[in-house]
Amino acid sequence: MKHPHGRFVVARPWEIPLGCVDIKGRGGTLAEVKRMWVAPAARGLGLTRRLMTRAEDAVRELGIDTLRLDTNSTLIEVVRLYHSTGWTEIERFNDDPYPDLFFEKRLCSDGARKQRLRAA
Repeated sequence: MKHPHGRFVVARPWEIPLGCVDIKGRGGTLAEVKRMWVAPAARGLGLTRRLMTRAEDAVRELGIDTLRLDTNSTLIEVVRLYHSTGWTEIERFNDDPYPDLFFEKRLCSDGARKQRLRAA
């Protein structure tokens, strides 16, 4: 979850850590959102959306163009957020027994991906 394979992003409005998200990569163009957490007292402030936007921006800088995550369908608000921010439901990609929903988000267009591959 450290540079250059991933990032750990902390939300600190008012200089108090109230949320975090960590992205784990393996050196390729695919990475996984491993954990996201927002303090109960800070829920409803839009921190989850801002954390995910910042995490997506951070991994784009690393050349990662696809993110995946798993979650549980009982987390209705976050599932709604994923659907509304461009995440697509995909087939199960791990053997963790707790999640029942799996998502993927392409962070750059196929054209940008092809251009980057040609430049490499």
